[in-house]
Amino acid sequence: MSELPGPGRAAARSAHLAARIEDRFVAASGTVLRRVFGWLPRIEPYTGFGTPRRVRVLGRVLLGPQRLGRGPRQPVQRGFRSFLAMPAPGHRVVVTVGSTTVETVTDRAGYVDVEVDLPPDAPLRAGWQSATLRTTHTHASEVRAGLVVIGDDVRLGVVSDIDDTAMVTAVPQLLVAAWNMLWVRAAARRAVRGMPELYERLATAHPDAPFVYLSSGAWNTARTLRRFLARHGYPPGPLLLTDFGPTATGWFRSGRVHKTTSLERLVATFPQVRWLLVGDDGQADPEIYAAAAQQHPDNVAAVAIRTLTRTERVIATTGAAKDDAPSLRPGPSRAPGGLLRHDVPTVVGADGDALAAGLEQVPGLLAPQPAV
Repeated sequence: MSELPGPGRAAARSAHLAARIEDRFVAASGTVLRRVFGWLPRIEPYTGFGTPRRVRVLGRVLLGPQRLGRGPRQPVQRGFRSFLAMPAPGHRVVVTVGSTTVETVTDRAGYVDVEVDLPPDAPLRAGWQSATLRTTHTHASEVRAGLVVIGDDVRLGVVSDIDDTAMVTAVPQLLVAAWNMLWVRAAARRAVRGMPELYERLATAHPDAPFVYLSSGAWNTARTLRRFLARHGYPPGPLLLTDFGPTATGWFRSGRVHKTTSLERLVATFPQVRWLLVGDDGQADPEIYAAAAQQHPDNVAAVAIRTLTRTERVIATTGAAKDDAPSLRPGPSRAPGGLLRHDVPTVVGADGDALAAGLEQVPGLLAPQPAV
């Protein structure tokens, strides 16, 4: 394992106690797994994205048994299997996009998150491209990661939550969420009614629109989530997830901060794109999206919030269930719960069918409903 560079060691010494304990455990466990069991580093690629001139490449280096690097990968049937891996911090990774090659080092959790600048005379074509990631370990591991290149002429994109927006998970109840994530088979997970059809209509109306799936779920579940989205006909696109466990500043990561900073980065990276923000009211999506709409009204086309069903709300909170009827709430009136005032249309409904009915009132957003 490569040693972290000097600044990395200094940061490690000043990190939160929980992070230092976790780092020591990972280092000790990694040594045992490599020397005693012969585990080797392998790269788990994630879908990246960017402009024709700069792309963000994502992945993770994990330690695993040698057999994991040979032959076709077997489907992950149970969610808990995704967590049976050891991160490989401090590993050097060579990233190649087109004719450009850069070298980076995995962070304390083994993640690769690097922006690659393309030559001015050789930008990438818009659409699906790829990057190559390779470790510099003796037993080098190399994979290809997908890249979504968003052209300068793209004007609309979709940012979607996953839990209880695209997939029924009942996340607000901790034990139910843990059961769904760790044990329920991927094939048994259900899509929220009408949401795949809504996203298909959006993709039909805007064929070049990127779909970005922004969730506070763990990166460990990325492969399972990609399979779920593909199985139910959701448009492919990058996942922006987070990592469980302590950080350099505290015991737990903040899902709200993750979503807020990710939205800010999308707006800064693609200033010409107006985003449809889709989420649910089980957690903080309404507040996060309302803040984004207030701060960046020119970059938010509309907000669509799926309200939990009465049963889900009883499970999630002790409050009363909201009215299931769809509604369109254009600004500047204040949204329920004292949310920030903004002028962006806000659609509220119980499922994808209800949200579609509301979004049809937003000019130029949805393709006409196909005749039956």
